[in-house]
Amino acid sequence: MNISFDLDSTLIPNGDEFETEKRNFLGKILGVEKIRKGAPELIRLLQTDGHLINIYTTSFRSKRKIRNTLRYYKIEVTRIVNQTENEKVLKLNKINASKCPKLFNFDLHIDDSKGVGLEGEKFNFTTIIVSPSNLNWTKYIENEVDRIIFK
Repeated sequence: MNISFDLDSTLIPNGDEFETEKRNFLGKILGVEKIRKGAPELIRLLQTDGHLINIYTTSFRSKRKIRNTLRYYKIEVTRIVNQTENEKVLKLNKINASKCPKLFNFDLHIDDSKGVGLEGEKFNFTTIIVSPSNLNWTKYIENEVDRIIFK
């Protein structure tokens, strides 16, 4: 399955909303962003299970900055879609939504926004909405991915 993850409040915190992986001094100096605790292991597990992992964000961060942060945590992804690319593709397809993962051939999108979940229903794409406060978020996502695959 081709899976995309949101960044803000899903993998990267806006403040102290969830526990994060450790960064060393060099990571801080290089501007590596904090990432949600358990994200590297979850992503590697999904990849081991044969899934392609992507980032799909409405952030204007550069793809290079995103990739550098992910590499610091030893996470490799297939594709990164940021807001610059997202806006172009949505406009070209005349879709009035914040995101539409199927336009990028993503089978499943993981996000924190309930609004993205509603857009999924409206525009017929599959989402897993995970709250920043969910302490068992990795297990929740694993279970939901299995449920989606085997339904």
